[in-house]
Amino acid sequence: MLTTDFPAGSPCWIDLGSPDPAAAATFYGAVFGWTFQSAGPEAGGYGFLQLDGKTAAAVGPLTEEGAHSAWTTYFRTPDAETTAAAVQKAGGSVRVPAFDVMDAGRMAQLTDPQGAQFAVWQPGTVTGLDVVSEDGALIWAELHTGDVEGGFDFYRTVFGWRSEDFPAPGMTYKVLSPAEGDLRATSFGGVAPVLDGGQPPAWTPYFGSSEVDAVVTRAVAAGGTVLMPAADIPEVGRIAWLADPFGAPFAVIKGEPRQDA
Repeated sequence: MLTTDFPAGSPCWIDLGSPDPAAAATFYGAVFGWTFQSAGPEAGGYGFLQLDGKTAAAVGPLTEEGAHSAWTTYFRTPDAETTAAAVQKAGGSVRVPAFDVMDAGRMAQLTDPQGAQFAVWQPGTVTGLDVVSEDGALIWAELHTGDVEGGFDFYRTVFGWRSEDFPAPGMTYKVLSPAEGDLRATSFGGVAPVLDGGQPPAWTPYFGSSEVDAVVTRAVAAGGTVLMPAADIPEVGRIAWLADPFGAPFAVIKGEPRQDA
């Protein structure tokens, strides 16, 4: 389970790059009830998406040439430079070298060997998100890749992740845990094959919801699209995949009661 303890290697932050951050914030406000708070005039339009006053995500303008709107998952690291070097050594690439984000922390933007983009966060005054594993907050991070085993091996080399294979119809699904702690109690995400329909390798955030179908309805009404209709997945819960008005994919999930207990 993802918690705000954020052990090394676990997801600790997510943000959305959008061609229109204000419109994106309005969309997610309609879907999850988030409110936007600017990070200040020096932040270049970047701001926080808050759930009941707690930061659940962030949004900002696209900064890389040719970039498309997408969510970025950040993984906690004690040393951003060391992790970036490990990424290169393991066959990935560094899109943006480590740099200071004022006194909040230090980050680097990276890409794995299959092309999925991610980032790392070395905490300063900001440890990570204020709220996770609740309705309207990050609850799971999922990598879809063309090489499940190779994809996992890369991240195991970089972060020391552990995995447990989960039985799924017609596919291999790896449940991920950080290097330390109880394997199942600290699981935070998974690795699966790329989805049908031409989606490129990518990390996709799952947000918790006790009413998945209602979230789908609100998303469509606010200008989003349905990538995968709401469906019950045995031993997992009810899931839907959506895209915001600018094409950024995300998912919502209601876990099985026995898993929520």
